[in-house]
Amino acid sequence: MTIYSNDELRQLGFAAVGSNVCISRKASFYGASRISIGNNVRIDDFCVLSAGEGGITIGNYIHIAVYSSLIGAANISLGDYCNISSRVAIYSSSDDYSGNYMTNPMVDSAYTNVLSKPVVIKEHVIIGANSVVLPSVTIGLGVAVGALSLVSHSLAEWGIYAGQPAKFIKQRNRQLLTLATSFEEKHKNPLDRL
Repeated sequence: MTIYSNDELRQLGFAAVGSNVCISRKASFYGASRISIGNNVRIDDFCVLSAGEGGITIGNYIHIAVYSSLIGAANISLGDYCNISSRVAIYSSSDDYSGNYMTNPMVDSAYTNVLSKPVVIKEHVIIGANSVVLPSVTIGLGVAVGALSLVSHSLAEWGIYAGQPAKFIKQRNRQLLTLATSFEEKHKNPLDRL
């Protein structure tokens, strides 16, 4: 994976870009001026980030794996230490599928009924490959979402969820918080190690 240099990243016009950011040259960005990226972030090949008016906010220590997409008019925010596995699709906007309205962005908005609501993904969340997250969803602190899941409603913190729609499977172990404390102690200022 060839990545943008720091100077090239600044020239892409993001609202903010932190340090130690590794973004593939094969990733695509729309509305870059509405995308904020924290420190220690990796975005792989063929990812698409399309930020509408609400923008996209990416925290620190985040990986967005190959072929993933974050798309929509409302805000999408990823908390620190999130892991978005390959081919995950996160939408803050969705057409009305009822048949009462027309669909797709090439149709005048007077004939569509697009729902645009923020998506909030809290810290220490992992979303498994090929999952879909729909508008108006909050995924709570420490949640793990299994592969091939449909997240159509908010998920309470520290659960493991899977399925279509995603359902609670069991509690997730919180040992990772102890590891995070140790990690943060070792890397008190992530900018110092660059």
